[in-house]
Amino acid sequence: MVDLRSQYLNIKQEIDKGIQDVVDSCAFINGPAVQEFQKELEKYLEVKHVIPCANGTDALQVSMMALGLQPGDEVITSSFTFIATAEVIALLKLTPVLVDVDPDTFNIDPKAIERAITSKTKAIVPVHLFGQAAPMEEIMEIARKNNLFVVEDNCQAIGADYIFNDGSRKKAGTIGHIGCTSFFPSKNLGCYGDGGAIFTNDDDLAKQMRSVVNHGMTVRYYHDHIGVNSRLDSIQAAVLRVKLGHLNEYAERRRFAATFYDKAFAGHPKLKTPVRYAKSNHVFHQYTLVTNQVDRKALIDFLMSKGIPAMIYYPVPLHMQKAYLDPRYKHGDFPVTEQLCQHVFSLPMHTELDDEQLEFITRNVLEFLKD
Repeated sequence: MVDLRSQYLNIKQEIDKGIQDVVDSCAFINGPAVQEFQKELEKYLEVKHVIPCANGTDALQVSMMALGLQPGDEVITSSFTFIATAEVIALLKLTPVLVDVDPDTFNIDPKAIERAITSKTKAIVPVHLFGQAAPMEEIMEIARKNNLFVVEDNCQAIGADYIFNDGSRKKAGTIGHIGCTSFFPSKNLGCYGDGGAIFTNDDDLAKQMRSVVNHGMTVRYYHDHIGVNSRLDSIQAAVLRVKLGHLNEYAERRRFAATFYDKAFAGHPKLKTPVRYAKSNHVFHQYTLVTNQVDRKALIDFLMSKGIPAMIYYPVPLHMQKAYLDPRYKHGDFPVTEQLCQHVFSLPMHTELDDEQLEFITRNVLEFLKD
């Protein structure tokens, strides 16, 4: 699904030098590479504060810890997403409130958010799914009217722009009170292990989160808050510094591949290509199609037999996951999410796809659909 080796070979000299510099310095934890990456990412995102951490799940957890949410407080998020979004809500003994998504963009539906708000609601976690920003202008207005926090799950859309009604732009993850991202190797900006970061323009929240990620310390051995141990190590930061310099180029390469797929499948009665939301420039973390009257398993098996990976993101909605079964929700409550889980599949999407590979992939998909 992602050709990390070819990507590495194209930037090998930069990567090897960055890693060697860290080894030579022996500053493996919170060394200069981490501090420089933090500054460079702040500049790229045009955000006041970036707090590096160990992974994207920790980024979400630390965010909610810093907001002072209490057990029983309700947090609204999408049922069509990776489990981490709801996982951290449950871990903190908050109450995940799940809602349906837009059938075109797969992102959280603002009208569903409004219907789900109660006196216990304290926060909204919109997920910028598959590389495309959620409808943040509407979400922020809902949050303002109801005095709610907004924590953006930006683990799949770093580098994407959100375009406001007045034509101004902000990077996904920098619009709400807090934004979170993951640097898992397959992400658009990925390291060579685990990593994550938190973004905010709020000075007080930034101070709190910097303390929380470091055992609740502000001054060494003085612990003012309940914290965790969640740090981005220097070797991963060195890798990310190199890749950040290529991130816009990588987004263009992904859009090139997506456009190739779009043209190949345009108008096909059995496939719905991804809808590009007018208020976001898609960075295509995934290229996800919706099938119509297709044996999805047989299609994936056929592609795999040809050496073409294909994946289902996501086969089970959050409200139907065994660990998150809740009497408030039943089969049929989220028709869009449930339909998507039954019909979506994703094709390879990465920066190294060339015309020959893309032609081979699309030709085989179309060959199967002729039967």
